Amino acid sequence: MSVDNRRTARPAVDGDSAPRPIRRRPKNRRAQIAAASAAAFGALGYHGVSMEDIASGLGISSAALYRHFPSKYALFREELLRVGTAMADSVQLPEEARDSSPEDRLRLVVRAVARAVVDNRATVTLVRWEGRYLEEPDRQTLEDQQSAVLAALGAELRALRPDLADDDVRVLRGAMLSVLTSIADHHATLPAKSLIQLLDSVCWTLALAELPPAAPDPEPVAAVDIPDSFKHELLLRKAVELFHERGYPNVSVEEIASAAGLSAASAVYRFYRGKSDLLAAAFRRAADRVSAAIGPAVAAAPTPEAAMSVLIERFVSGSFAERALTFVYYTEFQHVPAEERAVLRNIQRLNVEEWSKLVRDVRSNLSPAETRFLVHAAFALVVDLGRTFGADPIASQLRVRRLMELTLFGRPVSTA
Repeated sequence: MSVDNRRTARPAVDGDSAPRPIRRRPKNRRAQIAAASAAAFGALGYHGVSMEDIASGLGISSAALYRHFPSKYALFREELLRVGTAMADSVQLPEEARDSSPEDRLRLVVRAVARAVVDNRATVTLVRWEGRYLEEPDRQTLEDQQSAVLAALGAELRALRPDLADDDVRVLRGAMLSVLTSIADHHATLPAKSLIQLLDSVCWTLALAELPPAAPDPEPVAAVDIPDSFKHELLLRKAVELFHERGYPNVSVEEIASAAGLSAASAVYRFYRGKSDLLAAAFRRAADRVSAAIGPAVAAAPTPEAAMSVLIERFVSGSFAERALTFVYYTEFQHVPAEERAVLRNIQRLNVEEWSKLVRDVRSNLSPAETRFLVHAAFALVVDLGRTFGADPIASQLRVRRLMELTLFGRPVSTA
């Protein structure tokens, strides 16, 4: 017990108008710290937040914060593993569900995970993208927790569809978890009950999906070596590869220069103002890739659904062709220079809005907020399946396109 907690109000004496109020430490201080840290880490990433930032946001001193957590890493670790545990615990069905039908059991699991994600939305962002900064034993614990969720989804899916191939179960359960956790990638809002119903509906559609046969994607066109005169392109490519492999904070300008075959870091500054300028250029390229496809697709297609078919194909092919860039786009936004963030947010918002309008043209029963969630879920699905399965044919472009269609429209796209 601290000295402050042991103090009592002193009796009033001459000249005192009232007893001095007792100041007590809130009983839920640890929960307040967890919520504040989740919001801070989610917005700025693990490396972008200090203990002083979190303490300041709570209106307490750093010393008070250190009484609860010995380090920033301890706070980060506890919050990630707390939510990982909540998600893993959510799939443990109650005893009374044992005799339920496979459909009811799968829906119970999906809704339970959805509630856990909705209740911990800020920290799920960290589970998705910042878990790589955990130390090895803790990272393995988090991976085991996520594996438990996937195993539960897969077990109920097998019970529902016993003839489904094991590889298809792996893809479908991964797609379902991606949809459920995709709400952590954006700030669109819906009432919790409506959001859980929407996520449940999408997951049920995915659970019943008939996937095209697994087959390798066509061989990509051989990459052309970048001429020496295009060093800015080589620098950008190598920077993205390093950001993807190790995380932006762990990459130096010197390492980027060396990867690009430059003799010194100073040579980088002939093309870019610094490491953050390289990251901003990568983000602009990823955002422009999506936005540039919208106008031509809408103009050339006879129907909104046909336009969406074109956009889905281009989104998947572009994401697969530049997997590292796609991953960096989701993980490193907080490191983009502040002056660039507003522009990039506007581009992304407009992209999502244009896709959402096309979905609403087909599914007029859905609200704008609901279709925004579906678009974000479809985007996340491509990223997640790409990083999970790589070039494995079980997650080929054709199959991922089908899963995007089902997420957005509840059925395969018809271009007739």
